[in-house]
Amino acid sequence: MEIITKKRIAILGGGPAGLFMFKRLVESNRKDLTIHVFERKKQLGAGMPYSEEGANQEHITNVSGNEIPDLVSPVSEWIETVPKETLSRYAIDPENFNDYKVLPRLLFGQYLSAQFELIVNKAEKDGMDVEVFRGVEVTDLVDLPKYEKVMVMTDANDKPEYDHVIICTGHNWPHKVEGSVSGYFDSPYPPAKLAFKTNDAVAIRGSSLTAIDAIRTLSRANGTFTRENGRLIFKNSEDCPNFKMIMFSASGMLPAIRFHLEDSHLQKDAVLSKAEVDQNRLQNEGFLSLDYVFEKNFKEMFREKEPAFYEQIKDMKMEDFVAAMMDLRERLEPFQLFKAEYTQAEKSIKRKESIYWKEMLAVLSFAMNYPAKYFSAEDMMRLRKDLMPLISIVIAFVPQGSAEEMLALYDAGILELVKVDIESKVLPQSEGGIIYQYNDEQDQPQSPYFKTFVDCIGQPALSFQDFPFKSLVQDQRISSAKLKFRDPAVAMSEMKNGNEKVETNGTENYYLDVPGIAINDNFQVVDAYGAFNERIYIMAVPYIGGYNPDYSGLDFGEAASAAIIESLV
Repeated sequence: MEIITKKRIAILGGGPAGLFMFKRLVESNRKDLTIHVFERKKQLGAGMPYSEEGANQEHITNVSGNEIPDLVSPVSEWIETVPKETLSRYAIDPENFNDYKVLPRLLFGQYLSAQFELIVNKAEKDGMDVEVFRGVEVTDLVDLPKYEKVMVMTDANDKPEYDHVIICTGHNWPHKVEGSVSGYFDSPYPPAKLAFKTNDAVAIRGSSLTAIDAIRTLSRANGTFTRENGRLIFKNSEDCPNFKMIMFSASGMLPAIRFHLEDSHLQKDAVLSKAEVDQNRLQNEGFLSLDYVFEKNFKEMFREKEPAFYEQIKDMKMEDFVAAMMDLRERLEPFQLFKAEYTQAEKSIKRKESIYWKEMLAVLSFAMNYPAKYFSAEDMMRLRKDLMPLISIVIAFVPQGSAEEMLALYDAGILELVKVDIESKVLPQSEGGIIYQYNDEQDQPQSPYFKTFVDCIGQPALSFQDFPFKSLVQDQRISSAKLKFRDPAVAMSEMKNGNEKVETNGTENYYLDVPGIAINDNFQVVDAYGAFNERIYIMAVPYIGGYNPDYSGLDFGEAASAAIIESLV
């Protein structure tokens, strides 16, 4: 009888990324695998965004059921299995629910959890060797190249060894000031901490979906929403008449509102093939051209679908297109534009007609993310300076319910947006609160004091030094992500102008430090000598933001897990 030696695989984190990775492994139907999942919390599938760590009852998803990657059962089918009292708590009528509806985030977390459990059951039924460790936190990883193993160290003092480890630890908002300065919050998560009354103005840094999360929680703690003649109205509570919220934003813009997507999965087949990437790199000294990606994955999409729009943009460079789109937004008062886009998005959803250029921008964002590690440093700086601000605004996909509340708060005089210069500073005060130091749109210096401040700039792309598994750092099993400059003269100019992210290795080569750690195409970590590690994979987006500048939730989890499974089994 043949003895099968099993390959031991550990998935660190049982949130959405761990869910997609586990699903891939189970679908491989390999009986020669032992699969262990380590999840810090008791609940599988939900991760931070869809659990109480990242949401309250008032928070909703910005994707509908038809837009999420395939799992075991569609959301609309799962809804029929949910107890009536649960659905009533979220005001959901199963008779009127379909896969085009968005869900409350906590309820969506229950859906993901149920899907994870179904996959676990399937694996066990199929005779696969799987085990899930709930309530266990991984504290460190020790690579053992001599034995071709990785030791997983946990808070339970266990030290199991595996052939492969896949890091799926998800979001992380480090505490830097919060806790030492009263009224200062490093992030709005967990949102329960913001459910307090205040009779003062609250300063909110940022105007993204993260800011909207804070706004939805703070507004409910300090007032009520009611509907009058079909219109949503907000009124302050009697005991906090001076409550208001001020968003401070470098862009001075609000994110765009969710509309109907013609392709709910954003043309995943539009991603550049390896052959296309390799061919372009051959023609460009080893670099992938950002202009090529912009032409191929954006402009060309309009040639047949919207020829009139194609004629408008066909000769535009990336910067020209961004300037044209941003100019329109900058000329209009933010909330007036928000109202107009709300009406436009409502029509789009009702008629099931896409706002095509916005959809194609989402396609471009997805398509360029995976091969971004092959951009030159110059192109990455262009991407971050010009294209990413537009992408971050347009493809935020603010849910209609959130947009309606924002407009109600604005109409009530409770919510406003202030544009600040990029040199603006938040100065924590020893007695509590902060001073927001900035120059206004007339370039006049301002320094108002706020008793309460919430930092809402979104998930930060964390640095190499922030990586949680310190043995991998100390043993040089991982390395800081860098991109090479195509033109040394550009690098030297950046250094001369004080760009501390530019460095040289003593040769004629110059590099740009980008956030997080270096990985290869298979999401394997790369060590200090440039060699990839066959044992360690990473899908934890905060730590690979340099090579994946626009990771996008569930879509990213599906795409990354596909690349990993191809390499792994």
